[in-house]
Amino acid sequence: MPGKEIEVPKELREFMFEEAKETILGQKNGALKQYRYGNLHIREYADKFLVHTDKIDPRVNPIGHLVYDAPEVLIGIACAIFTGVTTAKKITNKNSKKLSITNVLTSSLLSGYLAYNVTKKIKKHLE
Repeated sequence: MPGKEIEVPKELREFMFEEAKETILGQKNGALKQYRYGNLHIREYADKFLVHTDKIDPRVNPIGHLVYDAPEVLIGIACAIFTGVTTAKKITNKNSKKLSITNVLTSSLLSGYLAYNVTKKIKKHLE
């Protein structure tokens, strides 16, 4: 079932497919390394592997992966962009001379981060 992780002790290392490729795609969640083998996402920790399947392999279809497997990232990015554009428009308004690039970046990052975290919690609750 996509999203559910299975813990595999390091002693059973033979399970690792030789074809699995180390990757930077995906959240490491404190892992030493992470690998992908098709839709399989494998995180390596000091004492174990955590393995789960994704609905869509991000190496094949990155947008599809964001939509189906990591919507929190997509929503966070969308909120950051929307907030940045909205705040930037206020800067160009003659009545809002106190706003700056720092305000735009801060509000964008904060908005994106909050949206990401809220969506991640909702997703976890629905699983």
